[in-house]
Amino acid sequence: MGVIYIGDRNTGKTSLVLELAHPSSQFVKVTDPLYNQLKALLYNDQEGKTMATDASQATYDRQLEIEVTLPSRPKNIYTEWIDTPGEIWRSTWKNDNPDEWRKFLKTAHSSQGVCLILSPYREIIRQGDGIIQEDFITRKQWIQRFERWVKFFRQDCRQAKHLVLCLNKADLIRGIDLKEEARKLAYHPVDAEMNWMQRNDYVFKRFFGPLQSHIAELNQYTSGLSVRCFITSIYSRELVELPWIYLGTYLSSNQ
Repeated sequence: MGVIYIGDRNTGKTSLVLELAHPSSQFVKVTDPLYNQLKALLYNDQEGKTMATDASQATYDRQLEIEVTLPSRPKNIYTEWIDTPGEIWRSTWKNDNPDEWRKFLKTAHSSQGVCLILSPYREIIRQGDGIIQEDFITRKQWIQRFERWVKFFRQDCRQAKHLVLCLNKADLIRGIDLKEEARKLAYHPVDAEMNWMQRNDYVFKRFFGPLQSHIAELNQYTSGLSVRCFITSIYSRELVELPWIYLGTYLSSNQ
């Protein structure tokens, strides 16, 4: 049992994994596959960016082994990385792709931790810098998509004890100072500015306002599940590592 790393397509999961696997690690590193192997598989050197997931395939499933350096000892986290198309929730998709759906559910059922990657919604994206607003879904669509995830977590992730919600591409959010946020939230084994509960409260209140009732529902009605909120960006190593340090800290020792 381990962690399932999931999210709709175009949320930046691939870029986050490549940044996590980069040799410039602090407390977290991907030990398998190695960075060069992942980069050869996922990065287009000519275009200078990660390759888009081919939508012709129903789901993509890859394995990662992640090592977290904790004050007591290193912790290994075995991770199933699954790309999901938005259509996965439709009955027609499940009927047309029964094997992929069953495999997805089997992985979800056995996972003790879940790392869900979300992209920002259109209304909080800053203007300019070549950012195309239409590349992002609206606030209403963002909430509707998360409602589907809530249903999935409650019905199909009953073994999960830790649900990590990562609002990715935080560098695109209007009014945010990424360096200051990283400084404030960063993990330090000794004398950190915030503990885990304080980090969660801060991020939850500042960045997850539209989802607060849904997250409260998960916390209230899903027995034994701990939900924690993070922001991530490939331009901040501290923020990229933080969710995995949390998982390494709290997942049971048999991971």
